[in-house]
Amino acid sequence: MQVIKVGGGCLRGADAIVHICQLIADRGAGHVVVVSALGGITDLLIEGMHAALADENAIESIIGNIQQKHLYIAERLMPDYAARQVFAKPFAQLLTRLERYYYGLNFTGEISPKSHDGISSFGERFSALLLTAAIQAHGVDARCLMPPDLGLLTDGKYGDATARMGRVINNLSHTLKPVISARRVIVIPGFYGISEQGHITTFGRGGSDYSAAVIAAALGADQLVFWKNTAGFMSADPAIVPDARLIPRLSHEEAAELAYFGAKILHPRAMEPVRRYGIQVAIKNTHSPDAPGSLVTENSPITQNIIKSVTKSTDIGILKVHASGVGARPGILADVAGRITEHGINIKSVVTSQTCISLLLDSADLADAHDVLNRIPDHPFRAIEMETDLALLSIVGQGLAERKGIAARCFTAIEQADINVEMIAFGPSRVALYFIVRQTDLQAAVRALHETFFGQ
Repeated sequence: MQVIKVGGGCLRGADAIVHICQLIADRGAGHVVVVSALGGITDLLIEGMHAALADENAIESIIGNIQQKHLYIAERLMPDYAARQVFAKPFAQLLTRLERYYYGLNFTGEISPKSHDGISSFGERFSALLLTAAIQAHGVDARCLMPPDLGLLTDGKYGDATARMGRVINNLSHTLKPVISARRVIVIPGFYGISEQGHITTFGRGGSDYSAAVIAAALGADQLVFWKNTAGFMSADPAIVPDARLIPRLSHEEAAELAYFGAKILHPRAMEPVRRYGIQVAIKNTHSPDAPGSLVTENSPITQNIIKSVTKSTDIGILKVHASGVGARPGILADVAGRITEHGINIKSVVTSQTCISLLLDSADLADAHDVLNRIPDHPFRAIEMETDLALLSIVGQGLAERKGIAARCFTAIEQADINVEMIAFGPSRVALYFIVRQTDLQAAVRALHETFFGQ
C-alpha cells in the first residue's frame, strides 16, 4: 500500500487538475492520497483574512471568488450535473463555515493564531472533497476522510504543529486501516491536524508533505510517493545548470539536507517521520509516471565524487552581534539565541568568534530579530549588524565528512571563479557543507561547483 501526496503545483489550472484526477482514478485504488489545496487558494484564504478584518463588506466577494474558482474546476472535472452535486452540497456547507470564520475575525478585530490556522486549512478540505467526487465520477470507489475524524493528533502548536506519532499510529489503526481496500481510493486533506482540545493546528506552509509522511509512517506504508511536476531530485537547479542530472537514489539524510538547504521538491520536515520508521520515498513526475524518478531510502550508494547535489537558497540573512569576548564569556550566546527563539524566530545556524556571533536566519525574520535584541535592557554587546542580499550554497552527499579533499575542491572552485565566501559551516551534518556568498555571485558559484563535481 502506498501513500500518495499530490502537491499544489500539480493542482494549478483546470487541465492539470483533470490530468491528476485521471491519474488517481487509474493508479490510486488501494492507496491513500493526501492532497494540497488547489493552486493559489491558500493565498486567497490568507489575503481574505486581512480584507475581512478591514471591511465586513468584503467578505461576500471573498467567499464568492473562492466558490467560483472551485465550481469552475468542478464543471471541468464532472460535466454531469448529478456528479457535481456530490461535491456541491458538502462544499456549500464548508463555505458557510468559512464565511462565519471571516465574520468572526471582523467582529473580534484580530487574526489570532487559532483563527489563522482554522481558515488556512479550508483549501485542503475543499480540494479533498472536489477530488473525491471527481474520482467517483470516473467510476472508482473513493472516500474522503478528514484529519479530525482520523485522529491525526498534534502537539497543539499553531502554525508549526508536530504530530504525536504514538497516538496517531494507534488512532489510524482504528480509523483508517479498516477502510482501506484494494478497490478504494482514500483521499485525505493535508496540511493540518487536530489538537487534544479539538482545535485545528497546521504544520506550516507547505506542510501537506509532512502530513503525508506522518500518515505513511503511521500506516507502515510500503512507500510514500510524491507526485510532482519534476523528474525528481537533481544535481543542481536546471534553471541555472541546464545539464543538471537526475539523482536516482539518495538517503533520508541527504534528502532532508537538500530540502532544508533550498531544494523546493519537499518540505524540510517531510523526512522526519519516514526516516524514523524506515519508509521508502519516491519522487515521480505526473507527466511521466512510469519514469524512474528519485528513490529515497535509509542508505544510498556513495558515488565516486561523493557529491549528489549542489543546492541554493536566497531566503536568508545574517545577524551579526558584535561584542568583546563573546566566544569566551558564558551566557551571551544563550541569552541572544533565547531572546530570538522566544519570539518564534527560527535560527538556522550559528557561527561564533571571539568578537562576533553570526546568526543565520530567514530573510523575513531578520528585522524582527534585530529589534528583539535591541530591546534587551543593558545588552552585553556593542553593535548589531544586518547583512542582506546573501545566498546560501550547499553541497550534499553521503560520505562527504569522511572523504578527504572535498572541502578543498569546493573552495578552490569558488576561488577560481573569483567569488568571496562570507560564512562557512562544515561539521554539523555528516552529509552537507554550506557557505554564504553574495546573491550577485550565486549563479556563477553554482555553476563552478557543479562543473567541479559533475563536469567529467
